[in-house]
This record gives sequence, C-alpha cells and structure tokens, in this order.
Amino acid sequence: MHSRLVKISLATLISAAIALSPLAVIAADPAPATQAEKAPTKKAEKKSQKDKKAEKKAKKKSKKKAKAAQQ
Repeated sequence: MHSRLVKISLATLISAAIALSPLAVIAADPAPATQAEKAPTKKAEKKSQKDKKAEKKAKKKSKKKAKAAQQ
C-alpha cells in the first residue's frame, strides 16, 4: 500500500512538471525583447541605404577613372 502511494505521488509530480513546463517557458520569455528586435531592423535598413550610396559612389569613381585612362 505504501509503495502504491509513493508511485502515484511520483507520477502526479512528474505529470504536473510536464504540464507546467510550457508555462514556465512563456513566463521566462520577456515581452520587451520583441520591441528591441524591431529597432535594429530600422538601423539595418539605414545602414544598407548608406552601403548602397557608397557602392554607387565607388562605381561612379571607377567609371571616371576608366574614362580618364582611355583618354
């Protein structure tokens, strides 16, 4: 009788732990992290625009150099 009670209580504890584990993960996930992820994307877009402008300038310079070398 005593071992049955131990087995049932152990099974209950294990099932409760399994049932509560997703809730613990949700509670541990901070909500402001989603807002923090949105901000760098705008900065990344600005950086990519700057990179595009820098590439255009480099192409123009290389074209000018090529024209000067041909003349």
